[in-house]
Amino acid sequence: MNEWEWQLLEDKTTVDHIMIDSVEVRVGDRVRLRPRPGGDVLDIALAGQIARVESIEQDYEGKNHICVVLEDDPGRDLGLLRQPGHRFFFESAEVEPLPPDEATSAKTLEQPCILVAGIGNIFLGDDGFGVEVVRRLATRGLPIGARVADFGIRGLDLAYALQDGYESVVLVDTYPHGQAPGTVSLIEPDLREVEQGEQAAVETHGMDPLKVLRLAAAMNGSLQKILLVGCEPASLGGDEGAIGLSKPVEAAVDEAVMLVTDVVNKLLQDRAL
Repeated sequence: MNEWEWQLLEDKTTVDHIMIDSVEVRVGDRVRLRPRPGGDVLDIALAGQIARVESIEQDYEGKNHICVVLEDDPGRDLGLLRQPGHRFFFESAEVEPLPPDEATSAKTLEQPCILVAGIGNIFLGDDGFGVEVVRRLATRGLPIGARVADFGIRGLDLAYALQDGYESVVLVDTYPHGQAPGTVSLIEPDLREVEQGEQAAVETHGMDPLKVLRLAAAMNGSLQKILLVGCEPASLGGDEGAIGLSKPVEAAVDEAVMLVTDVVNKLLQDRAL
């Protein structure tokens, strides 16, 4: 995929709600799936299932598509990470809004208070570190109270996600600071300095964590703590770009997974005191 194609994908219009049978359906709402008759075996299996709207995406012709994650799917965290096989696309006519008292009710025991956000561009070598770490975290699972998600280079998506009531965010990203490649560090930026920094536009297909955090603060986000689990890169792909992590950074992924897990457990313990 070339740079033009990548930007074209990232520049799609963001849609946060859609009207179905005069009912407003928003990202995060629960719906019942009603695939069109005459579909394949998968459509038959999904018919009548309850799902949660993960995103509403608009194609290049302006048509809206509803992306859902099944509520009872044991691998739903992989769906939230946008992994194939755990998220499904439907037209609005194939989705039935639930009654208001059921549309937003949660089956989880607790609304997540911690967001673990993977950041990076997988086409720039070691910049894909954060994406790989959160992929493995989603497979392992995190305690109730924490959500793990891959934001890639979607800065605006992360800024809006930070408005969902999270108290803490753990960013996972590359962190060039003159150490040996593969060195994993835990950093806690000063929240006051982040909030007081100069505002700058957040690109739709770019990810500058500080810009995103400042935008989130300006939007009255509820963050109380920001942590960065960073890894010193060996290569960011050069002018041509590259897919895949270098050997030292690949070797550091499991260390980062364990560090993030420990950090999340500590945050939840401190919150319970």
